[in-house]
Amino acid sequence: MSVPPLVDSHCHLADPRYDTDRDDTIARAVDRGVQAIVCVGATGPMTTNEAALSLARHDTPRIAAVVGIHPHDAAQATDADYIQLRTLCVSHHVVAVGETGLDYHYNHSPPEAQRTQFRRAVQLAHEVRRPVVIHSRNAFPDTAAILREERASDVGGVIHCFTDGPDEARAYLDLGFFISLSGIATFKNADDVRAAARIVPDDRLLIETDSPYLAPVPNRGKRNEPAYVQHVAEKIAEVRGVPFEHVAYTTTANANQLFGLQLAEFDR
Repeated sequence: MSVPPLVDSHCHLADPRYDTDRDDTIARAVDRGVQAIVCVGATGPMTTNEAALSLARHDTPRIAAVVGIHPHDAAQATDADYIQLRTLCVSHHVVAVGETGLDYHYNHSPPEAQRTQFRRAVQLAHEVRRPVVIHSRNAFPDTAAILREERASDVGGVIHCFTDGPDEARAYLDLGFFISLSGIATFKNADDVRAAARIVPDDRLLIETDSPYLAPVPNRGKRNEPAYVQHVAEKIAEVRGVPFEHVAYTTTANANQLFGLQLAEFDR
């Protein structure tokens, strides 16, 4: 019996924590049925985007890159960074702009700087005709307002690592966005996230690991990795009362559609 297909729609595979075993990490993902990995580079200096792009390739699994400036680093962003991002987006291996957005939990950059760079990232997405990958923590009202004001629905995208509840999910869905659920859905205190997971339509649902962060139960506390997206899919299937295979096929088709992953079986 074949393994149901999975896509890790958001991870940081270029992170140095995988430098000693990246090939083995990828192999473990393949063994779990992972057909594609969306590797996000926005974790610090611009060089992290280049590292993500260097991993993008067309073998098994398909690895695609997302490039941008994380809200944590918004205060350090320069005009030159956006010129470089625009150049990187020319590559067909780059499937989205991000992760961008707002993080009012840590506030590593001042909120005003975050809002400025968030708008600029959405504007870049319009220019390069790529969807946007959104990070939002403790910032729902401003995130939704900026997405609306910048017409982000015209390019589409995903609210990655969704951490809010059903009301916020409905608002993002009304804006035309996908909702991506991570290992947080397996955490004991994540009732709001699980409630949101129940109301997201099949055709707007994605799953991710956000590895190396947020390893799902039963691996919580360990370094996360793309293979563990299987545990996310299993929990979402349980919460929604559907077979695991349904979640796997649905979320894989959705990731293929949003990011243009060129997974032949799922081309629409």
